[in-house]
Amino acid sequence: RVCTTFRRILSTDTIWRRRCREEYGVCENLRKLEITGVSCRDVYAKLLHRYRHILGLWQPDIGPYGGLLNVVVDGLFIIGWMYLPPHDPHVDDPMRFKPLFRIHLMERKCATVECMYGHKGPHNGHIQIVKKDEFSTKCNQTDHHRMSGGRQEEFRTWLREEWGRTLEDIFHEHMQELILMKFIYTSQYDNCLTYRRIYLPPSSPEDLIQPGLFKGTYGSHGLEIVMLSFHGKKAKGTKITGDPNIPAGQQTVEIDLAHPLQLPDIETLRDFSELSRIVLEVQEQVRREEQEREQRQEEEEHSQQAASQPASPLGGEGAEGEETAAGAEGRTQDKAPASQPFVLPMGVISRNEDYPRTCRVCFYGTGLIAGHGFTSPERTPGVFVLFDDDRFGFIWLELKSFSLYSRIKVSFQNAQAPSREAFDEMLKNIQSLAT
Repeated sequence: RVCTTFRRILSTDTIWRRRCREEYGVCENLRKLEITGVSCRDVYAKLLHRYRHILGLWQPDIGPYGGLLNVVVDGLFIIGWMYLPPHDPHVDDPMRFKPLFRIHLMERKCATVECMYGHKGPHNGHIQIVKKDEFSTKCNQTDHHRMSGGRQEEFRTWLREEWGRTLEDIFHEHMQELILMKFIYTSQYDNCLTYRRIYLPPSSPEDLIQPGLFKGTYGSHGLEIVMLSFHGKKAKGTKITGDPNIPAGQQTVEIDLAHPLQLPDIETLRDFSELSRIVLEVQEQVRREEQEREQRQEEEEHSQQAASQPASPLGGEGAEGEETAAGAEGRTQDKAPASQPFVLPMGVISRNEDYPRTCRVCFYGTGLIAGHGFTSPERTPGVFVLFDDDRFGFIWLELKSFSLYSRIKVSFQNAQAPSREAFDEMLKNIQSLAT
């Protein structure tokens, strides 16, 4: 629409080859495409640019279970990889992953979407970008998902892949019931799935450790994926995958960075009642501080009404108090030893006995517990234990259980939040969907 010369320039394949390489990292020998009659301009315009909005991290809408999908450019394909935690309870093992769909432009003038689910190879699928930060996939040949042995063979195959064991290996009846229920529930979604974008948490120099994604042990529910993020004096663990008790999207743990815990000597720590006493004392202190803040706020509101004129914002005295608490926290951490001996108290259940025997620092925190179907949820006190830059733990006092978390060491592309506000809005959205 400009001129013949400009049209001829835009038909030069080297321009589009450079765009494919610089914008999407395609380093394949694109000249080979000429054999199939597909140009670099076709690859850029009909594949990479067209589907650029689905690149990045996504959470599938699979009821309480959620998930983690990473959509990447892989050579001349766009592939959606579903990331799965390692088999329980090997929390330090690398993540597992499998392809759910792929998009390519090889022999046709339009992009081809293929479903990769099942054991019969790629077959016809469809992708629809519903709205900003949301898309859906659909399989048009679900018969490729079925096995000759019927649902029983499908269940046994899924069990080996998902849990790394057979049904005969699982003696606990309650665990068998949970696993079977998950298979029945998730298999309902093998035809069509909706995905919502998630971002990796932004970081700052003040953070205790680098925020990110972690694998964590959750008793009979197996390993789950949790996102650790920092919010001033708080750190939050948000479930990316979940279970029928606490669904994906809910805030599983909250750490109060203004209230570090001084653990007793190693022999005293073995006594659960002693650890419980320390934590409950801090819980009472936190409760009193919250009451004092509320009382100060009420008094300031009354004084503002009495004066009938704008008063200094609440941030005045309150902000100074926060800075003091944060400063005290920093000083506490500076004085804390580089590492101290750690052992779980007697009676605390852990799926993984191979936890670190030294830790850096501990904080008071709360963990979310609920009945089946997310009934009667409540936040209960616990202990956040920082072992090193890549591992932390949480002791659930009421459950007398221990969760060990290990960092997911994968370099995810196109997953950074455009702003802190965008990340906070994303957290709010996935939590509202979880309820």
